[in-house]
Amino acid sequence: MTETTFLLGGRPIHRMGFGAMQLPGPGVWGPAPDRDEAIAVLRRAVQRGVDHIDTAQFYGPDVANELIHAALHPYPDRVRIATKVGFVRGDDRSWQAAQRPEQLRDQVEANLRSLAVDRLALVNLRVPNAGPDGFDEALGTLADLRTEGKIELIGLSNVGVSDLEHALSLTEIAGVQNSFNLLERGNADVLEACGDRGLAFVPFFPLGSAFGESHGRIADQPAVQRIAAKHDATPAQAALAWLWQLAPNILLIPGTSSLSHLEENLAAAELTLGDEDLEALEALA
Repeated sequence: MTETTFLLGGRPIHRMGFGAMQLPGPGVWGPAPDRDEAIAVLRRAVQRGVDHIDTAQFYGPDVANELIHAALHPYPDRVRIATKVGFVRGDDRSWQAAQRPEQLRDQVEANLRSLAVDRLALVNLRVPNAGPDGFDEALGTLADLRTEGKIELIGLSNVGVSDLEHALSLTEIAGVQNSFNLLERGNADVLEACGDRGLAFVPFFPLGSAFGESHGRIADQPAVQRIAAKHDATPAQAALAWLWQLAPNILLIPGTSSLSHLEENLAAAELTLGDEDLEALEALA
């Protein structure tokens, strides 16, 4: 039987969560196209048992956190909001690395203010594609903020196994958030390393990146379409169900700004794929 919860920092959370990246406008920039529906999506997610919400101050910027606050504050005790630091948005909508200690502190404080909380449940350090320059100093800053009571748990994002092992030698890490899905499995070694160490693994872009040519490719795969039809499900549900059954430490955070898509995503946790289904999907790699 597939486990439906995972211990994050010693507390159980549901493995099906919600990602807030799609709540702002196109390109994760500007206000939500439909503010009322965005708020309704957040409220419905929590009503349906979601207790892990993933966000970032640079989503919008400032938009996703403001919506979460408007929809859910004061937050139910069971809800844990995870955020990311290490990047800011430029006026030209660019994504700019911001890893210096003072920048990380400013980002943590901005998240605390916008979400109106005294402590952030989980803060993921998003490492630039260029590599973890200043990695130790950045981790030290987050560890200091944890000691100060402003952060409960520290996670990593966009890292390899060697980065994870090095980070664990410096401080306690709760999990890793990396790109991973049916067609893009370059971080399988990180997933395995997290499983071996009892850490959470949170795959972002579980249905493919929304920014590149990979978006939609998973749903277009004949094997995915065939298996989805077999179970009277959608291709997206089949892809999420594959992740759901792949490893018990995987926490899913599919995002949407649509109530109907929210229900579709949440229902993926109820879809049980058989051995033949799993073999066919595994072969897509």
